[in-house]
Amino acid sequence: MRVLITGATGLIGQEIVKLCHEKGIAVNYLTTSKSKIKKAENYQGFYWNPKTQDIDASCFGAVDAIIHLAGATVSKRWTPAYKEEIISSRINGTRLLINTLKGEPHSIKQVVSASAIGVYPDSLIHYYDETFNDFDDSFLSDVVQKWEHAVDGFSQVCITVSKVRIGLVLSNKGGALQEMVKPIKFGLGAAFGSGKQWQSWVHINDLARIFLYVLENKLSGIYNGVATNPVTNLELTKTIAKALGKPLFLPNIPKFFMKLALGDMHTLLFDSQRVSSKKIEDKGFQYEAHHLQSALEDLLG
Repeated sequence: MRVLITGATGLIGQEIVKLCHEKGIAVNYLTTSKSKIKKAENYQGFYWNPKTQDIDASCFGAVDAIIHLAGATVSKRWTPAYKEEIISSRINGTRLLINTLKGEPHSIKQVVSASAIGVYPDSLIHYYDETFNDFDDSFLSDVVQKWEHAVDGFSQVCITVSKVRIGLVLSNKGGALQEMVKPIKFGLGAAFGSGKQWQSWVHINDLARIFLYVLENKLSGIYNGVATNPVTNLELTKTIAKALGKPLFLPNIPKFFMKLALGDMHTLLFDSQRVSSKKIEDKGFQYEAHHLQSALEDLLG
């Protein structure tokens, strides 16, 4: 089997590439940096530029499926111009793939696209599953809805569409966890706001396994990429401190302060989404990291 991966050099992409190679799956990958193009038999790079709609169409050669991860990070200050880039990077990359495939003979049967639980409204009481569709008009929800709609376009070229709505990814190689760890290591850790907001987290290894499970079992539709036991922000902060052997004594960080510091992006820290993993479990997927404490001990130990 050979898969084409967009975003292969990112945090999640690298973990998926590693898992593919462990399973004997060859990888083609797209990159906007010609210096990152490698030509090993099981790891072949190809140039693309979604902004200019330029792509090396030979990337599709002998490919059975696409894992589509590419998109500008949301962990950067949301200026009006950058908000546009967050949306356009996802839409333009998706359209480039679909429009190129319309003119190419191909053997691709399925696309498994990244998505995000940010599509679900901020709520302390709701427990969201994949059937929920009463979305609000928040920026992140708008991004995800437009992204998922664009991905649905793969059905126009007879490709089965699957989407993984990703939660808070825990990794020891970067991402949100490493940013949370920094102040706690110096004894400056604290929960955000009330600390009651739900954080639907996932160990990066389980997330990579979900992508390949959806692919290998030809599962179509939407799946939440979250672990089985969401926690509150306060519990997350306390458990990180415990795993690091550090005290936690500072008062919670007020919302208004983080809004001043981060602008609209502060919602990433304060929005509450308690999200169910039942659908992927019902398809037979088994998590390796069920509980936060063991996941953090694995990543921070």
